[in-house]
Amino acid sequence: MRNIFVTGIGTDIGKTIVSAILVEKLKADYWKPVQSGDLDHTDTMKVKALVSNPDSVFHSEAYRLSKPLSPHHAAKLDDISIAKDKILMPEHQNDTLIIEGAGGLMVPLNTNYLIIDLARDLGAEIVLVSKAYLGSINHTLLSIEAIQQRKLPLLGIIFNGHSNPASEQVILAYSGVRCIGRIPEAEIPGREFIRNCAALIEI
Repeated sequence: MRNIFVTGIGTDIGKTIVSAILVEKLKADYWKPVQSGDLDHTDTMKVKALVSNPDSVFHSEAYRLSKPLSPHHAAKLDDISIAKDKILMPEHQNDTLIIEGAGGLMVPLNTNYLIIDLARDLGAEIVLVSKAYLGSINHTLLSIEAIQQRKLPLLGIIFNGHSNPASEQVILAYSGVRCIGRIPEAEIPGREFIRNCAALIEI
């Protein structure tokens, strides 16, 4: 079984779209361990609506938090505490499980447990999603450094949205990390967009 953890350099980077693309490409299962807010339209629901293949299974979240905030804060407002031993890998029949994180790598799940710790404990390979904006070079390189310092397996970077070759080239040159795909901007991505993008990913 192969576990791939999709994380981003921040919030609203495109992790959910990339997760859907990877699920479609690999005919993988999908799991979002922690959902913060938007419980009537969760990331699991969004990915399921975008995936065409009949093989993928969509697993229930370990935690469903009512507020769209950092998980540690959202959990406190819901009067619960996120415990790492309650985030158990779902049983999956397919060869690959795509796991979508919450926010970026250093987002806290509680006062002593970060998203990057969860990726490590789940024994997952990491796909880092980057998106061009002022400051994204810094955020991308810092994210890569955090992964490499912990000696976690990094499959590569996926650049999402409008292309910025100057930013992408310097990120790849400084980090030595492989680009495994570029996802074009899409106002309202649908199933055809996801299928087309799946063909662009080298994983």
